[in-house]
Amino acid sequence: MKTQRIWGSLDPFYESGPILGRKVANSGFLNGLLEADPFDEYHFFLSGEGVRQGLSNFFQTNYPAIMDAGRIKLMDRRDLPAEIASRDYFCFHQSDCINYPPHLARVRNKYARNIFPITGTTHSLSYSNYGSFFLNYLWKGTTGRDCIVTTSSTGIVVVEKYFKHLREGLGLSEETHPTPQIRKIPLGINPGQLAPPDEHLKTQAKIRLGIDTSDERINILVFGRIAHHSKMDILPLLRALQRLFASGMNREKVRVLLGGWVDEEDDFPATLTQLGRNMGLELSIIGRPSEAKKIDLYRAADIFVSISDNPQETFGITVLEAGASGLPVIASDYDGYKDLVVDGETGLLIETIGPEATPELDLMAPLCFDNHYHLLMAQQTAVNTPKLASGLEKLINDPQLISKMGAAGANRVREQFNWSTVIEQHISLWEELNTVPVDKEALRDILHPVQVRMGETFSHYLTETLSPETKLVTGTTGMAIYQGREFPLMYKGVDRFLKEQVIRKMAFFARKPISAAALADKIKTLVNGMSERETQFHILWSLKHDILEKV
Repeated sequence: MKTQRIWGSLDPFYESGPILGRKVANSGFLNGLLEADPFDEYHFFLSGEGVRQGLSNFFQTNYPAIMDAGRIKLMDRRDLPAEIASRDYFCFHQSDCINYPPHLARVRNKYARNIFPITGTTHSLSYSNYGSFFLNYLWKGTTGRDCIVTTSSTGIVVVEKYFKHLREGLGLSEETHPTPQIRKIPLGINPGQLAPPDEHLKTQAKIRLGIDTSDERINILVFGRIAHHSKMDILPLLRALQRLFASGMNREKVRVLLGGWVDEEDDFPATLTQLGRNMGLELSIIGRPSEAKKIDLYRAADIFVSISDNPQETFGITVLEAGASGLPVIASDYDGYKDLVVDGETGLLIETIGPEATPELDLMAPLCFDNHYHLLMAQQTAVNTPKLASGLEKLINDPQLISKMGAAGANRVREQFNWSTVIEQHISLWEELNTVPVDKEALRDILHPVQVRMGETFSHYLTETLSPETKLVTGTTGMAIYQGREFPLMYKGVDRFLKEQVIRKMAFFARKPISAAALADKIKTLVNGMSERETQFHILWSLKHDILEKV
């Protein structure tokens, strides 16, 4: 009999709201996974009814055949222990490595029939509270089947440094506090309409954007969040163009298009517009463009520039989109861009320089908003302005080089960064992780040190705790339930942990005084496999609701 391959997650991957980098990446992964369709079933354990309904609508619209075949299951997250105890899962994958993987590993170790791999992907890695999140991975329940998937070579080093600093500060060893594996799998794109345009498509895009098609300006496109504190500072690009104008380049030779997210009431875009006007540069800002307008921007452009200087940026999906559109990319030699641009072949990498350490900033970062310390980091990360100017000049003056680099970039993106190729890499990783030896039984009762032991922590609030010797008898409400005059009233959210037939039977079993241990034994005869904790919950709930009372 063929063993089912079941993929699981605690995340929806698809989210509504403003379409920013992380959401684009996660929805791209989900679409790539379901289009490849390598598993028998896909199980999503979600946190609320609204999230489940939204994801259900998405699947019904986009993947009705898989949904109607019952191969996509949307479950309540509280169902997780019972589900992983009843079947083998091939893997669980999280859309982010930060929130859940270590705690999911604890639940897996306790209940699962098999120690399935748990993987999670990195996105932004620069938030000041991430040290505490990565600390959650350093516990004895981490196995060789657990893996953090970083999207870039530089991201691997960041995660390694997090663990290094935690070990140094807390005196932890690899033997007593193992780390998960760390592997690199890039994000991807589904090129779709993103392809090098012919002259007709390019002209039509310019018309829709209101760009004069009669001039021969080189259109320089920048795409991202248009904010001085996020992802990249645009000013160095304008300074580089100022250099070119000062050295004799005709101002009417270039145009700058800034497309991307604009925060309401942010005056920075207006500052950029004024600066462009002052230097005689034609500069247009296209805020919050639709998907169709974004494609027009890529088609109308000749050169793509992304000079990231902010550690908040870790990958660069827009760099891939621009490459797929046949644009040579001028990018800062920084973060994940190092993996995305082949210098001199698909574009140009412009060197950067910055601090080796920032001790004063580090002290204050946990006490400040993230945009405060990101801004301070970015403002001491310098993209080499003369080299940026030189790179721009090189491409602006050589249309053949623009075409050559653009074609090379488009081929590279389509071959290495399409979602189908990326999904194949994930499948290979999950298959490999499943072969790593683990001692399943040794993991069962290893407690996670940061998980609050609610019962133990607050047990002293009580007058006494339930013990096996506690004597119980049917209460007033219990007698009414037993005689059919009342019924158990269970709140939504608690009802999933209670069985009405057990409650009714307890009222019968306790007509005469009985110890909690003896009552628990009788309960277990009613429901096969009911645990000690489950019986205790039924008894205590019944005491709370006057179905039982203490003798």
